[in-house]
Amino acid sequence: MNTSYSFASSARWTGGQQGVVAGHEVKPSINFSAPPEFHGQARVWTPEHFFTSAVATCFITTFQAIAAYSKFEAHALEVSVEGQVEKGEGGFRFTRVTIRPMLTINSESDRERGLRLLEKAEKACLVSRSLQSQILLEPQVVLAPAATPV
Repeated sequence: MNTSYSFASSARWTGGQQGVVAGHEVKPSINFSAPPEFHGQARVWTPEHFFTSAVATCFITTFQAIAAYSKFEAHALEVSVEGQVEKGEGGFRFTRVTIRPMLTINSESDRERGLRLLEKAEKACLVSRSLQSQILLEPQVVLAPAATPV
C-alpha cells in the first residue's frame, strides 16, 4: 500500500486580482478572484471559497468511505462549511472552521450511529486534520420523509 501521494494544481494570473486555476489532469479550469473584501470581484470563486470547499468535499468523501466500511446507508448528506478569517499578528488567517453536516437517515434507529460516523469523519478528514484553525463540528441528523404509497 502506498503511504505517500502527491496532488498538484496551478494558477495563472489574468489581470487585476483575477486568474484561472487548474488541477493537474482535472477539468475544467476555474476562474477566481480575490474576494471583494480584498478588492476582488464579487460572485467569483475565491481562494477562501476553495479552502472551505476543500473541507466540505473531503468531509463528504471521508464520511462515505467510513459509512461504506461500516455498512451504513445514508439517505442523503449535505455539508456546509464556514471559515472565520481574522487579522492577527502576521496578517489574516483562518482562525476557525465550522463544519455543518446534515445527514438524512432512513430510520430513526440509525440516528445515533449516523452521528457517531459524522464525528469519525470529522476526525479522519485529511484536509481538516491538516489545518491549524480551530475545527468545530455542528452535525444534524434528520429522518427522511416516509415514502408515499402509490
